[in-house]
Amino acid sequence: MTETYLTIQKQINGIYKEKGSKFLSFALPVKDVEEVKMQLAAYKKEYHDARHVCYAYMLGAEREDYRVNDDGEPSGTAGRPILGQINSRGLTNVLVVVVRYFGGVLLGTGGLITAYKAAASDALEQAEIVEKTVDCNIEVFFEYPSMKIVMSAIKECQAQIIRQDFNESCCIKMTVPLANKSTLCDKLEKVVKRIIIS
Repeated sequence: MTETYLTIQKQINGIYKEKGSKFLSFALPVKDVEEVKMQLAAYKKEYHDARHVCYAYMLGAEREDYRVNDDGEPSGTAGRPILGQINSRGLTNVLVVVVRYFGGVLLGTGGLITAYKAAASDALEQAEIVEKTVDCNIEVFFEYPSMKIVMSAIKECQAQIIRQDFNESCCIKMTVPLANKSTLCDKLEKVVKRIIIS
């Protein structure tokens, strides 16, 4: 299973011009399909006067969840070339949108493929690529005397605390890099009452 993946740090815009047509490109980091839908709706609303709003996205550390959309351009001339640029950099959790303003001259199939590829490339070329860890959530329940051991294990395994609750007994919910999950569980299993992994 993949423990790290490459994505982009923040949204970056690009542009490509060909025979009067303008191709505005936007590359942005996304977490899931819901976020993709939200972003696409925003772009379609903002650029409602554009001829085409084409896109491609890749999601998940395993890079198996992807989609392309030509938005009325000839099949395979927009979404696929955009996805090709995401793939050539090995990125995931990325959405690339290319908005086309038609300039009056038909570009032909080859011209369109080149234009969408170049527009997507222009945005991704400028993006800061970052490596992120694949994380999982762990919730532990324990008694006060074990607090020091639990906190030490959390720090050692680079886990981030999401929520903590110290009432009758203690409960900490955290996110931990997948690579450190088994080490953390091994360190905690003797001192905690219950571990829930999600």
